Formats: sequence, structure tokens, C-alpha cells
Amino acid sequence: MVLTVRDLAVTRGGLAILEGVSFELNAGEALVLRGPNGVGKTTLLRSIAGLQPPEIGTVTGAEDQIAYAAHSDGLKAMLSVTENLTFWASVFGLSDIEHAIEAFDLADLRNRMAGTLSAGQKRRLGLARLMVTGRPIWVLDEPTVSLDVASVALFADAVRGHLHNGGSALMATHIDLGLAEARVLDLTPFKAAPRTRQMDEAFL
Repeated sequence: MVLTVRDLAVTRGGLAILEGVSFELNAGEALVLRGPNGVGKTTLLRSIAGLQPPEIGTVTGAEDQIAYAAHSDGLKAMLSVTENLTFWASVFGLSDIEHAIEAFDLADLRNRMAGTLSAGQKRRLGLARLMVTGRPIWVLDEPTVSLDVASVALFADAVRGHLHNGGSALMATHIDLGLAEARVLDLTPFKAAPRTRQMDEAFL
């Protein structure tokens, strides 16, 4: 297994929202998290990515292996497309960005400042960052927001290529990506039960 989650419970604002979440993610696999808004998909992904501690439970295999992409595209507005990708590649000790530019159809935009791009173009550039990290586990929160149909297809192809090369992907999305090979985990059954505080005996 590349990533193992065992009996994870996560909180938001001090309140438990998910508990008992367990799954395994192998090399070459994609897992899609589903559930209604507010069920805790983002909080779970943040905990798995190490951005906030879980209440209980364990995550193994994530150390220095995860490339995380959330709602922010993580771009520097005053740098060009090429400069943004070069910057992120250098952060991870890499230099090749051409495969990322090709995968997300950014060639005609490569000299444009990121701040001048449309929302969809920024999202494509933000997702292209994943390909220059060299990290095997992609953890993605609603990755196709702002993308048109053609760009969603580009993203799906990039994920397939990543899986084919032995990578894995954990994604929270309501969009059908056309990834028939992806497993689906509905988080609704893991919704934490309401917890009531014991009243002080003085008030009984």
C-alpha cells in the first residue's frame, strides 16, 4: 500500500465531523471521495496531507510523498506561466516543466503573467504544478472547479498518466471525471454522531 488511513476522526471548529474513516490506496489507484457539502471532505484531505492533526487515528505512507492541491491555485501573479512552473519544480528539486505545459495545454500561455489568466486557465496552471513535484500521491480537493469540459478531459488524462506511471490519486469531487477505474468512497456513513455534553449536577 502507498497510503493507509486507519480509524481516522477529524474535527472542524472543535466539533467532530467524521470518525472511523479507513481505507488503503495502492500505487496505480485513484480513489474519489463523495458526500454532501459539509460532510468533511476538505477537512479529511487536509488531515491526510498533514496540514491539520486528526483527533484520533493514523495516516501512514504520506510523509514527503503527497502533492496537495486545494481551492487556491498557489500561483504567483507577477510571474509568467513558465516562471511559476519553474519555481515549483525547483522547490521539489526538479527542472523539467515541458510535460506539464503540454499536458494542460499551456504552450500558448507560457509567457503570460499568471495574474492575467482567466479562472479556468489559472486552475489548469495550478494543476500543472502537480506534475513538476515528482511526488507519487496526489491529494486533490475539487480539482476541476472553473474548468470547462475540454479542460476536465485534460485533467483526467493527466491523472491516468500519473496512475500509469505508478502514482496514485485521492480526490474529493462531485464531478464525473470519466475515470471508470477510480474507486469511490462515500463519506456519509462516517459522519460523526452528535455529542452532547454532560450537564453539571448542580443544574439537575
